[in-house]
Amino acid sequence: MEFAEKLTFLRRRAGMSQEQLADQLGITRQSVSKWESGASVPELAKLIAIADFFDVSLDYLVRDRGDAAGVPDEDRESRTWKESSRLEEKLSRLERELSGYEYVSKKKIRGIPLVCVRFYPGRSRIRVAKGIIAIGNAAIGVVAIGCFSFGLISIGLIGVGLLALGGVVAGLLAIGGVAFGVIALGVTAIGGLSIGVSALGSYSCGTVAVGREIAVGNHVEAQTVIGLECKGEHILPYYSGISRETVRAFLLEHHPSLPGPLADLLSWLGANIR
Repeated sequence: MEFAEKLTFLRRRAGMSQEQLADQLGITRQSVSKWESGASVPELAKLIAIADFFDVSLDYLVRDRGDAAGVPDEDRESRTWKESSRLEEKLSRLERELSGYEYVSKKKIRGIPLVCVRFYPGRSRIRVAKGIIAIGNAAIGVVAIGCFSFGLISIGLIGVGLLALGGVVAGLLAIGGVAFGVIALGVTAIGGLSIGVSALGSYSCGTVAVGREIAVGNHVEAQTVIGLECKGEHILPYYSGISRETVRAFLLEHHPSLPGPLADLLSWLGANIR
């Protein structure tokens, strides 16, 4: 590389400005600027002063490579410096990613951020995301999405809301692995109307269903039951070809105040146990 490039590299490596180097050499900043731009070259006395100041050989300054005695090679040092810079940037980026992510929109509705996102991985302390739309490890909002969520619409590993979707959820309408709700749909469902593999409620439908009033399924127990293995006061054993009309008439005979949509749903389920 040319002398101008080497001088620039050595000065920057030393963390010096052109003015600081000029002060050390007893010259003006303009002289250093001209040397680094290639507009001029220093006289021999200044070359020797530069070599002494940066502890390199004169041969290194005026030749393209370092000398055989192991004087630093600018290309090699430059590559090392660039590689170190790239590594430092990667480490900084990794640190930012591990430290978490946070975004809070400037737009607000009644003082509440429209969107709030707060994620902190690993063992970082949990900071709750609060907003109209809240997303994070823990979230509270009109629409809440997170490991722990609470909102009108809640989606999460553990969620509570009017509409709750997730692993373990509770709500007016709860859909999840374990669901608690006025209407509960899940592997295990507990609610007013519960539908699941295991169901418990006033009206229950499932492989195993226990109800206070009506139960529909394979193994059922309630006041009124429709199923394969039944235990109850009023029993309608399931058989192939049973019609929805037959099931509906049976249900309304014993529960005349049963709401129409609920009677329709239970009739359809009772006619399609298998």
